[in-house]
Amino acid sequence: MTDFIQVSTTTETEQAAQEIATALVEQRLAACVQVSGPIKSVYRWQDKVQRSQEWLCTAKTLASLFPKVERAIRELHAYECPEIIAVPIVDGSEAYLTWLAEQL
Repeated sequence: MTDFIQVSTTTETEQAAQEIATALVEQRLAACVQVSGPIKSVYRWQDKVQRSQEWLCTAKTLASLFPKVERAIRELHAYECPEIIAVPIVDGSEAYLTWLAEQL
């Protein structure tokens, strides 16, 4: 088990995803943020099933930085209730995890 996590969030536009990714890396809150998309999301919001095209940000960071990562995402995010989910990175290559630690 490591102290690293992946934090994911989705945005309405690629530009918004790139802004979040850049801010997290520039502030050393994430070592790397991958932007994927467009993706198609289906979810319930305000009692209706919604469908939308979104962009996914996946940030690699330390668990101890999660509160700051969450705050930064909320400050930049346009959604009223953005997805901000963290999952543990259980293991990884020693070289990559060392690089991750050096970037934060």
